[in-house]
Amino acid sequence: MQALEEKLGYTFRDPALLDNALTHSSYANENRAAGAQSNERLEFLGDSILGMVTADYLYRTHPDLPEGDLTRTRAALVCEESLVEVAQAWGLGQFLKLGRGENAGGGRTRPSIQADAVEAVLAAVFLDGGIAPARQIIQTYILDAEAERGRNRDYKTALQELVQRESGQVLRYCLVGSSGPDHAKVFAVEVELNGNTVGRGQGHSKKEAEQNAARAAIAALEGKGK
Repeated sequence: MQALEEKLGYTFRDPALLDNALTHSSYANENRAAGAQSNERLEFLGDSILGMVTADYLYRTHPDLPEGDLTRTRAALVCEESLVEVAQAWGLGQFLKLGRGENAGGGRTRPSIQADAVEAVLAAVFLDGGIAPARQIIQTYILDAEAERGRNRDYKTALQELVQRESGQVLRYCLVGSSGPDHAKVFAVEVELNGNTVGRGQGHSKKEAEQNAARAAIAALEGKGK
């Protein structure tokens, strides 16, 4: 378990919590007489912790996003695909305790099992050391990673590609305000689609504000398409 703790950047005071977090129900069912318990209860708790930390982060770092966009962004961050990426970064599959059948059937690489185990591990960290280390792990492996992807993404181009799926679509970026002193000015931009505002963003440059407006528009338009 030491290798996993090194990945987490956290050492358990109660190693039994981590052991429980890695115990799949198939293993627990086969070893019930020995007192094995599945990680399902920890998964339940970890899901709430992950959602709360992510919601807090989005609320504080994206003051321009309305409730609907915040909800969609949080859902994207805590989805199974995102958690599987975390599991792979931890090498979590090798540490899982699976029943014989689940192990033979490729359970160590099954996305649902890996994602659930990530949530269980987060809960185990929370129970062992409190919210601070759990928050730090979420920040490092989910929130910072997403922010880095965001910095590398051209949201204006992505929005243009999205709306061009239908012909005759017209995008327009409008500077609607600015505030603050010259050395720290904040610009506000709205992006319109066919004359209707579909996104709003702020930034310390017009370019940054336009990128944030495009990001908000993508979230809004993709949400309507679901």
